Amino acid sequence: MADHTRTPRPSALGQPAGDEAPPEVPAGPEAPPQGSGKSLTIGAVCKALSQEFPDISISKIRYLEDQRLLTPRRTPGGYRLYSSTDVSRLRTILRMQRDEFLPLRVIRQELAAGRTADDDVPAPAAATGTGDARPGAALRRLTFSIRAGGALYSLEDVVEETGAEPRLVSELEEYGIVKGEQRGGPGGPKYYDETEREIVRAVTELSRYGVAGRNLRVFRTSAEREAALLQQILASALRSRNPERRKEAVEALENLAAVASHLKHLLLVRDLRRIAK
Repeated sequence: MADHTRTPRPSALGQPAGDEAPPEVPAGPEAPPQGSGKSLTIGAVCKALSQEFPDISISKIRYLEDQRLLTPRRTPGGYRLYSSTDVSRLRTILRMQRDEFLPLRVIRQELAAGRTADDDVPAPAAATGTGDARPGAALRRLTFSIRAGGALYSLEDVVEETGAEPRLVSELEEYGIVKGEQRGGPGGPKYYDETEREIVRAVTELSRYGVAGRNLRVFRTSAEREAALLQQILASALRSRNPERRKEAVEALENLAAVASHLKHLLLVRDLRRIAK
C-alpha cells in the first residue's frame, strides 16, 4: 500500500520579512495547549496543523483571515500572532471544510453560533468498524483534497473496511463509478484511493435499498457536468504558468466545489420535502 499524500511547502509570497519566526515568539512544531499563553507565528501554525491537514498553506490561512474568519493579533511590526484560541478556531474551520463540505458563509454562521473543535462529531460506526453498523446507519461524511488521493487500498482492504461484496466493486468499475489503479502490469492487483473507497462505502449503503450500479450513472453524469462547469469558471487560472496562481485556483476550485455541493444538498432536500408531503 502506498501513500501519495504530500505536504506542500507554504508560500511566503507577500509576507513581511521574518513574519514566520520573529525572534520574540517561539516557533515550535506543536500547537499550544488550550489555556496556554504562548502565541505562534503563521508559519508555526501552518507546521503545527500540517499533519492533520496536509494541504494547509500560509496563503490559505491568510485567505481565511481576509474572509474575516480569523483575526490574529498583530505586533507593532505587523507580524501575525496566533493564540491557542485562534489555532483551535482554525482547526474547526478546516474540519468543517474537509468533513462537511461547508462553504465559508455557512462556516461563519456555525462559528457565530459557538461551534468549536470540541463540538466536532466523531466518525460514525459505519466508518470506524465499531458500534452501530445497521443498515441505514449514518455514513462518515468525508471529503478529500483535490490535490492528493491519499493512501491506496487493495480490493481486499476495500471489501473488509466497507462491507461491500467484491462483485459490487466490479460492477462499479463496469459503470465507471470507480476505476482503481492497476499495479504490476496487466493482470496485476488493483488499488483504490480514499475517495474511491468511500464511494464504495456509500454505494454499499445504497445497495441495501435495492440501488444497483446501473442506477448510479445519474450520479456520475451529474458529477461530470458539475466538474466541467467549475473547470470552465477557473479555466484560465488553472492553465496559468504561474505556480502561485495555479495554487490559488485549486484552492478556489475546492471552495467552489463545497458551495456547489451545499447547493445540491439544499435542492435535494427541497425536492424530497415535496415527495414526503
